Amino acid sequence: MFGIDLPVLWFIIIAVLFAGYFLLEGFDFGVGILLPFIGRDEKRRSAMIRTIGPVWDGNEVWLITAGGALFAAFPLWYATMFSSFYLPLFIILIALIVRIVGLEWRGKNDSPKWHRWCDRGIIFGSWVPPLMWGIAVANLVRGIPVDVGERISTSQVTLWSLLNPYALLAGAALTALFVLHGATFLRLKTAGVLRDDVARALTPATIATVLFGTTFVLWTQLQYGTSWTWALVALVLLGVIVGAWCAYLGRDGWAFTFTAVAVLSVTALVFGSMFPWVVPSTLDGGTGITIWDATSSEYTLTILTWAALAITPVVILYQGWTYWVFRKRILADPVTQGSGY
Repeated sequence: MFGIDLPVLWFIIIAVLFAGYFLLEGFDFGVGILLPFIGRDEKRRSAMIRTIGPVWDGNEVWLITAGGALFAAFPLWYATMFSSFYLPLFIILIALIVRIVGLEWRGKNDSPKWHRWCDRGIIFGSWVPPLMWGIAVANLVRGIPVDVGERISTSQVTLWSLLNPYALLAGAALTALFVLHGATFLRLKTAGVLRDDVARALTPATIATVLFGTTFVLWTQLQYGTSWTWALVALVLLGVIVGAWCAYLGRDGWAFTFTAVAVLSVTALVFGSMFPWVVPSTLDGGTGITIWDATSSEYTLTILTWAALAITPVVILYQGWTYWVFRKRILADPVTQGSGY
């Protein structure tokens, strides 16, 4: 199609979809993780949840779209990943469901006990996915015991093999980054005492992100990266440090922008380190799976490309309009019953 290598194009598109998901759901997760530390009373907790209330479900659409695109464009990648990482991905799914229930049901009853249980669901569903996504993504970069020549056997993949030091570090780094991203989002979206309270989370979030994040990106770069991905490493570190500094200075818009750059750069580093492999092999003499091994037919990719060209601008415009409508800052005021949040 127009002389473009469609498998490469769709590898980039899937990377963009996951980048969008981590960018937008990242601050959702961060807000949920910070809920017990900043939400000292019902007014604060309600206000924190209201910052993500109108947008969290739209943010999850990026994950659904990424999964659908992965299935359609690279069915072998999809099948191998889901069979190898079945348990981590299943845990992510359960955690997301629990979080959704907490978010949707919280405003259906004014009972403090009801709110506490919903808050626990939100907190649980915000902690678990970043950890599991970090583990899954790191093992995609590192590789698994797979051999195309042996009909792609993944029988040696176990949960314990996935919980290697590199993957655990990735889970910690991604979680810390999302907490910092969530803190800058809360500073951007709140006013008054709640915005001031968020400042207490900036120092520990920044320290954790620098500690785990720097170790992870340098490990990734030195062992799996290429010469051009050094620029992404620099962008990650720049985004974290400058974003935190801008937050301390009260430049909320710039702070959120730079932590967003860090999230996008981490995602780009991961996919850039994988290319052209989608499932590297850790077996001696094993043959991993490249994007050309895993791809659908050219006809399928052509249809997908035209569909993406037609639909993607509409989705982006609609989501951008949603953020514009709900752009005002939120105060720590109580939420009335039946509001949904």
